[in-house]
Parts: sequence; structure tokens; C-alpha cells
Amino acid sequence: MTDLAADLLTFIDRSPTPYHAVEEGLSRLAAAGFEPLDEGEAWQLAPGDARTIVRGDGSLLAFQVGEVSPAEGGFRIVGAHTDSPNLRVKPLPDVSREGYQQLAVEPYGGALLHTWLDRDLSLAGRVSFEREGRLCSALIDFGKPLLRIPNLAIHLYRELRSDGFKVNEQKHTVPVLGLEGTPELAELVSAELSRAGEGNVKSEDLRGWDLMTADCQPAAFAGSNEEFVVAPRLDNLASCHAGLTALLAAGSSPLPAATRVVVLYDHEEVGSRSAQGAGGTFLSDALERIVSGFEKPEPQGLARAAARSTLISADMAHAVHPNYADRHEPGHRPRLGGGPVVKVNAGQSYASDAQTVGLFTSLCRQLGFEPQHFVTRNDLRCGSTIGPISAARVGIRTVDVGNPMLSMHSCREMAGRADVVPMIEVLTSFFRGALEG
Repeated sequence: MTDLAADLLTFIDRSPTPYHAVEEGLSRLAAAGFEPLDEGEAWQLAPGDARTIVRGDGSLLAFQVGEVSPAEGGFRIVGAHTDSPNLRVKPLPDVSREGYQQLAVEPYGGALLHTWLDRDLSLAGRVSFEREGRLCSALIDFGKPLLRIPNLAIHLYRELRSDGFKVNEQKHTVPVLGLEGTPELAELVSAELSRAGEGNVKSEDLRGWDLMTADCQPAAFAGSNEEFVVAPRLDNLASCHAGLTALLAAGSSPLPAATRVVVLYDHEEVGSRSAQGAGGTFLSDALERIVSGFEKPEPQGLARAAARSTLISADMAHAVHPNYADRHEPGHRPRLGGGPVVKVNAGQSYASDAQTVGLFTSLCRQLGFEPQHFVTRNDLRCGSTIGPISAARVGIRTVDVGNPMLSMHSCREMAGRADVVPMIEVLTSFFRGALEG
């Protein structure tokens, strides 16, 4: 039997960027018989068909058509996001200063920037280049310590102890690549592409890149009984892994009435406003085409399907911190190892309501456990997720959930090993059609 927590570590290590997470997801889905669809082609679908769609390389949608038309059976959807806060390379990155070669980078998302200092960092992402008059694209992962952002020694910064460290995003986050004379980034990238089997790519052939820093330390178990998962990008690759694993575990015998969907978006950490983000048309386009591409299209199909559908927005949740317990609302303090968390916000930063919370709670109880609950203190601003954005775009009832974690948005995060399986189990039950209606 597969150790799902260990499999999560493998998934994270293979996914240093959203593009690699999509590639890893596609590999797992293809092994289970899911076949790719092209958004530029007409779709013809029948019950049981299992398909995948990729948009912008960083967003993935996988679905399995149900026994009846989606207009009759509706959709059961799990959504998550592939991106995580990090530092991203600027278009003209090379900086020579004081005998060092550095890279100009830009913070992406709400990163805890101080946690990126004194870490062994690699670079990964995607690169475009020209070959024989044709524009090509490839993924790249240096997979080794390439960069470091060194802290200033306490001897030169005595006021740190009294004033604390305030990171200046422009001055303090510029990583060191090497000593003066180190090849410029374009040369390193072209050499890495050639080593990765892309042929003889020269630096002058490069046309653009989406490159980002990634922690080199592998994901691991920690704690006296290895009860913790410590890894980069747990927010939100852990939810991507849970959704994909549940979809594959749900099987197709028997085939449920509802069409199952997993949608993994890029760009959640910066507001989801992109063609492949939750604020774009990726999900709504796909649902409309699944409805119209079914072997017997139904009149007013998408609106009817939406009315019969449910979306579970899975994004990691804030566990109570033992050193900062007062930052949590009393009575709503999720713990690591306590299982999935339902997230509620009166201002609709989360999309949960009585109906959808009731559905998720009942699914948990059928499996023998109670969900935990999270709300933000009244005097703190609540974060948000893809949940309310997707709900507004497609008009589908939604619940926001997630497994509890600490160190959210750190270079390296922390979650509970015991929480991995219950979330996968509840999402699998959801896909299998438990609690229809």
C-alpha cells in the first residue's frame, strides 16, 4: 500500500515550480489513462472519458465524464493552486557588485522574505528560445545550490538585537550567484538546456524566461516520531497532491452520475488575475465545453449543470502556533494532526456557507472524524483563496477547506503527517458521489 505522506514528499520534490507541478500531475494522470485535450480543437466526449487540459503551462484541469450528461449529473470539483511565494528572476538580471556576480530578482506573492536568507537556493522554471525560425519552450531545473542570500554578520549590525530586521525588498534580497567573472545567467541557462537534452541552445537563442528560486533541501519528515512534514511549497502543493490522488483513487467502477473535475490554478498568490488563474476563464471555459461536448448535449446545459454542482476549494489552513496562540480566534484553533479544516469568513474571503460546510462535515463524519474550524480574528485581515473567485466566475456552491500548517509562506513550511490521508479520503468520498443531492 502506498505511503501517501511519503508520496507527498516525492510530489513536492519533483515540483519546484508550477510548471513542474503540472508536468508531474500530467505524468500521474497519464499513467492512469487520462488523455490530453487541446483547447484549440473541438471536443467530443462520452461517459467515462478521462481527459486533461493545460493552460499557460502552470494550470492543469483534469476531468472524468460521469454516467449522465453534466446537465443532469452536475460537476464535483476540487480546486487548488500550483504557485507558491518565492523570488523570481527579472528580465535583465545580471548584477556585478563588489567583486560578486548577483541576480536581480523580484518577490512573488506574500513571501516571508527573511526565511529566504542563508538558504541554499536553486533556479527552476521555463525558458523560451528560437530554433530554426521556430519559438520553442522547455522546463529547466538546475537542481543544485546555485544561489544564496547571505545575512549580514551581527558584528556589523549590532542594532539588529534592539531594532529587529526589516527586509528591504530591493536591497536585501539580491542573491549571490558567484564571484566576479562568473558567466551571465543566459550562458548558464543555455548550458543547462543543452545538458537537459534540448540540443545546442546558445545564449543568443534565448527569448524569455520565467525563472524562480527554489529551496534545495528535500522535503522530509521531522519531529520525535516523524509526525511532521517539513518542505517547501506545502502551500499549496499539498492540496494539489490531495486532489489529484483523490481523483485517481476514486476509480470508475461504478461510474458516478456527476462529472469529476480537478482544477489546479497558477497565480493564486498574486491575486489570480490571469488567463490561467482563478480569475480567468479556465474553469468556466472547460465546464461549458464538457457540457456541450457530451454525446447528447442538453438545452441550457451549463446553467443546469452549475445548479447541480459543488466545488471544494482546497488551500492550506493556519494551525495554531504555540508561541502566538493569541493570534487565533478563541475556539477556532486548528492543530497539526487534527485533520482537515473548514474555513469560514463572513466577508466572503472564503466561500463556505451552511450548505457547503454541512456537506463537508457530513463527508468527514462518514469517515469517522470531525473537521476542525478556522475563522480569522475580527481585528486581523482575512486572507483569501481561489474559492470565492471561482464561485463568482462559475456560479457554483463552494466550501473552503485545507489541512493545518505552520510557517505558511516561509521558504520551508511545516504540516502534520497524520493529516495527509484524511484529506485525501474525504476528497475521494466526494468524488465517489457520497451525499448526492
